[in-house]
Amino acid sequence: MTAATAEDQRARERVKLSIDRASAIFAEKNIRFTDLRRKVFEEIASTHASVGAYEVLDRLAKKGTRLAPISIYRALDALLEAGVVHRLESKNAYFACRQLHKPRTGKRPMFLSCEKCGAVQEVDGDEIFTAIDAAAHGAKFEPRVRFAEVSGTCHE
Repeated sequence: MTAATAEDQRARERVKLSIDRASAIFAEKNIRFTDLRRKVFEEIASTHASVGAYEVLDRLAKKGTRLAPISIYRALDALLEAGVVHRLESKNAYFACRQLHKPRTGKRPMFLSCEKCGAVQEVDGDEIFTAIDAAAHGAKFEPRVRFAEVSGTCHE
């Protein structure tokens, strides 16, 4: 087996594990993991980068599934609600939760988005949120921040 073939196999296994975990999360939350939601999730999970709704729409169309944009947005809303994808506000793009394989801790994530290759990492952001909460409360302000997003360059 060549290195490229081995890498492709690992990527397929990673996506399959992500889909299995997402399916379990949907079941835990008593939300239907429909075929469309599964397809949209698979397209998002198959990349380390964030992807826009219209990119997902194009990818599915190339595979023979033609949909209206509203169908993609509805699927994305369900994936967001289940917590299996996240949205990068700065890019209006989505990426699969990088922590699906780990037990849920209730900690708030910080997203690291590479400006060069587009890869997105998800790391624990609790210390940052603690500082944000303290500063906001000191100013008698009630924050509604759900995540922190940092752009930069990764090691690749």
